[in-house]
Amino acid sequence: MQKDINITKIGFVGLGVMGMSMFKNLANCKELSLQGFDKDNTKLITLKKMNLKNASNIKEIYKTNELVITCLPGGKHVENLYYKEKAMSFIKKDQIIIDMSTSKPDLMLKLEKDLKIKDAFIADAPIARTREAAINGTLAIMVGATNDIFKKIKPILELMGTDIMHCGPVGTGQFTKIINNMLLFQNVLALSEASKIAEHYKIDTKILFKNISNCSGDSFALKNHGLKSIAKDNFPNQAFSVKYAQKDLSYALEMADQMGINTPGSKTINNLFDKAIKEGYGDLYFPVIKKIL
Repeated sequence: MQKDINITKIGFVGLGVMGMSMFKNLANCKELSLQGFDKDNTKLITLKKMNLKNASNIKEIYKTNELVITCLPGGKHVENLYYKEKAMSFIKKDQIIIDMSTSKPDLMLKLEKDLKIKDAFIADAPIARTREAAINGTLAIMVGATNDIFKKIKPILELMGTDIMHCGPVGTGQFTKIINNMLLFQNVLALSEASKIAEHYKIDTKILFKNISNCSGDSFALKNHGLKSIAKDNFPNQAFSVKYAQKDLSYALEMADQMGINTPGSKTINNLFDKAIKEGYGDLYFPVIKKIL
């Protein structure tokens, strides 16, 4: 436990594929008092089996804790939580909210404005890397926050990730994540195309990618999505699906459209995501786009 951690009561909303592992890593810090919540009752049962605390409802999460972390499927879920489900009305003075979902930067600015009225604070801190990284506590976390809030929450974030980046004011964490994913998707498409060409010429894709990993074509995507998924034709569900990938890409496309910027690479990826969903691959790991090339 780091000496500069001065937040002890934490509520965590969203115990999905990534969120549950992140919650468990926080729970390993015995000095913290944690409380989890998810609309899926099976997640709460899982917490009970692990002797971890759960809340009976959203109101309890906000009324009980100094810091509330949300890790939800997307911006619509975050917006629904605070406005339709009225979580905003439960927020207390000096409370800190961290949204670790992938949401629109504009939503973070809206939340910041509304939280200021309540003398509360927000940081957007979306995550990157794989499900394995969530389990191992080695996530990359991109943070948009004031300097003071970043200093307060960094020790907490370090319990879930190894690379904690202060990207700038509120909204910049989400912006960085969205652009990161836009680049990742295009890299994965290039790897998928390379794999298809290699297969046509009867070249082992695993050997090809391992060799390229020592050359200028190396990347995070090659080592993870390329070797672990594309080369093995391994596209499990319960991973980062085509549908979730398209949701993240839609944020980048929307931002580009608002500024009148043409993004032909991203539009190509989006069309492939559309086709993958139509062909029944929407819930599979997004490198499954290889199958429709």
